[in-house]
Amino acid sequence: MNALTNVQIISGPDGKPAFAVIPYADFVECRKNAGDTYIPHEVVSMMVDRDWTVTRAWREHLGLTQEQLAERLGVSQSAYSQQESSRKIRAATRRKIAEALGILPEQLDV
Repeated sequence: MNALTNVQIISGPDGKPAFAVIPYADFVECRKNAGDTYIPHEVVSMMVDRDWTVTRAWREHLGLTQEQLAERLGVSQSAYSQQESSRKIRAATRRKIAEALGILPEQLDV
């Protein structure tokens, strides 16, 4: 991949780099190369900053409650809560949760 030479770095109030602006065509190309398994920065931040599981971070990012997701899965809120707090989820469960969240199972493979 060619190095980007037309990137603009925008600093935050603290003077540290906060954003990188790239040409739209470069962004589209990067997204195409990333495939459909993109994980939004907000989800990753919640996992790192709050030490949340990927499942909880996605649920919170999508603005869903545990009750809503449990209903989509056909389980109780307490049963879903146990699944959400687990760092290791069975593949079949991961697929069901991904479907209920409207994302790909690979987006829960973190």
